[in-house]
Parts: sequence; structure tokens; C-alpha cells
Amino acid sequence: MLPRSFSVFALLFLPLALAAQSAGSVPFQVYGGVSYFSNSFNAVTGAQHPLPGWDTSVAFPAWHDLRLKIDVSGYSGNNLGAPQHVVFIMGGAQYERSMGRERFFAHALFGDAGLNRNWGPNGALAGTASFSTLLGGGLDTPLSQHIGIRVEGDYQHTNLGLIQSEADPVPYRIPGLPNSFGRISTGLVWTPRAYVSNHIVSATTSGAPEKSVESELAFQARSSFGHYHIFAGTWWSYLWLAGLEYDRHSWGKFIGARMDYVAEILPVVILRQPVTTDVFGDPLALGHETVAGLGVSPIGVRMLWRDGKAWKPFFIAKGGMIGFTQKALSKYASYENFTLQQSTGIQFRLNHRWDARVGVSDFHFSNGFIVQSNPGIDEMMYDVVLCYHLGKREGEPR
Repeated sequence: MLPRSFSVFALLFLPLALAAQSAGSVPFQVYGGVSYFSNSFNAVTGAQHPLPGWDTSVAFPAWHDLRLKIDVSGYSGNNLGAPQHVVFIMGGAQYERSMGRERFFAHALFGDAGLNRNWGPNGALAGTASFSTLLGGGLDTPLSQHIGIRVEGDYQHTNLGLIQSEADPVPYRIPGLPNSFGRISTGLVWTPRAYVSNHIVSATTSGAPEKSVESELAFQARSSFGHYHIFAGTWWSYLWLAGLEYDRHSWGKFIGARMDYVAEILPVVILRQPVTTDVFGDPLALGHETVAGLGVSPIGVRMLWRDGKAWKPFFIAKGGMIGFTQKALSKYASYENFTLQQSTGIQFRLNHRWDARVGVSDFHFSNGFIVQSNPGIDEMMYDVVLCYHLGKREGEPR
């Protein structure tokens, strides 16, 4: 199983970041530059070799100096007789502050690392994907109203390992195989609107009265009705969920859809899984057991068409984490897993305060090889949701 969940999630946001800017917000930041990775992935002790590459990122409009950020980077080279080709696709948060002309930032990102299969010493077979985390920061200094130069330094961690064969892809590690790296990057950063006296020109400074932001709380219940293999390797377990979702209109419109920020908490998570499994999550005996859990998805987006009408098509994508009271899907796996959700359906108006939402979704979770066993699962689910509109609504009833 190749844990590409966060890769797909990040790619979903890239076109939105370029197109969904709303008036009055602090603008997007679009960055591109060259980068330098401190070591090769097969660089055992005495065989260290850095990798050159590139780095690009898009940071969403800021809220109290805090931004959502997508970062994509790639590095290539050769070491110990084996090619090294890696792409990192990361997402997370960036916090920034201005000091004089410069703007300093720090970020914390997580996502997916993808490599060629034969990157091990002397071309040995190895894992092609891993969960990855990145911590770091840097500074931007302006060259003009819209263009600045960026210098950045980061610490990056992966969980990559070698494998025995294609038929036995459980990873293992040898002494000296690195999983912690440094990287530096420099290039140009572009902001769609200009800086004036170290503050960004914004429609909010025009004196126009602020409109209340459209937002809602969604009370949801979801039930599994089947499985399929896209990001996951097992389909022997079943999932039931209940929780609360917050939707807030944050990014204007894109391809005719209202763009909302989405966050979710799932205090009720019930997993029915086989009692005994192998390392891949396949059952070794009859019978299932019930495992309780808790889920949180702090990063998400909703596209809502026909806003204000009686029925509204929607598409939602969310990313986060889910934890269980015992190891999920296999006794060799982990308690904590990373999630990617994608939902689509129709939202119907009930009255000026309440809507109903029905749809179907894919709920994926896997651990990104933070341990050697990573079965993962893709649940197909029915969604039934009641939505309550918050705040004073103009022109009530709609």
C-alpha cells in the first residue's frame, strides 16, 4: 500500500490557492526557488551525499498572521550506485511577522514523500512512500511591490526503509540509514497585491462596513457500506462516525462555487475489525471486534454551488488524524492514523436557519509507515447531516 493520501489532498488545494482569492483578505504568497537537501536516502555512515533540487509553495490568505500552506519540492542525484529521485508534497501552517521591511515566518508541515523503488545501496529495493514532517522558517525581503526574495532553512524527517522484495514489502532499516535531513532554499515570492508601509493593501481599509461572514455548524452521522482499493491495502473492517463540522466562507469563489474553510471533530468513532490479522490487515480467523476512537480534521475545504438556492451541490475534502483505543487494522500497525476524506452530494434548505445534507464519501486512514505495518483502508460511506447557519443572516428568511 502506497500512502498517497496527503499527496492527493495537497494537489486538490493547488488550483484553489491560485484562483480563489477574495477581496479584502491578505493575499496569497506564491514561491518558487532552488533547494539543497543535506543527504541521500541510502547514505549510510561514511557515504553521505547531498541532493540538489527545487521547491515551490502556495500560502493561503492570512488570518491573524497565520496561513494554511502547501509546499511541493523535489530532489535528484546518485549515491552508492543507486538513483535518488524524491518528491515531497506537504501541507500545514505558516506564522509570520513583519520587522522593518522584512517579513519573518515559521512553518510546520506534514505530508508524503515519494521515491523510486531502487534507491537502496547498490540499487537495493526500498519503500517508495513515507509520511514526512518538516519544521523550519525563513524571511522575505521585498524587491518591488509584488516580488520579494526568500531565504529558508528547514528540518525534515521521513520513515523510509528497505524492503525484501516486491512480494514482501514490509520495510526494515539497516544501521546508519538516515531519516533526518536538513534543507535550505532560496528564490522569489510573489504576492498578488502590493505592500504599502509594510502592510498589505486591502479592501478592509476602505472604510466600507464589514459584512458578517457566512458560516454554519453541521451535525453529522456516517456509516460504511463498502470498500475499494485506491490508497489502502485492506477491506475487512467497517466504520461508523458521528461528529461536528464547522464551515466558514473564507476564499471567495472558484469555478462558480463558494469556497469555505472546513474543520471537523469526530467524538464518536466505531471501528469493526477482524480479531486476528496478518501484517497486511488480512484476517487470519473468523470474527470481528469493536474498537472506539476519536478523529480530528483541522484542514479542509468545501466547494458549494448555487449558494442561497433551495438545493446546493457540494464537494468537501478534509485531512487530519484519527486515534483508536487499540492498534487499528492489524496488531502490527499503530494506534494513530492520518485521514483523508472526500465527500459529494446535495444540501437542501429546510428553513432560514437549517439545511439538510445527504451524500456519499470516501474515508481513508493509514499510518504513513510510522511503523512497519501500514494496512490502511478506504471506506465508502453514506452521510446524513443537519446544518445550522450561524450569526445574523441578511434578508431572513432567504
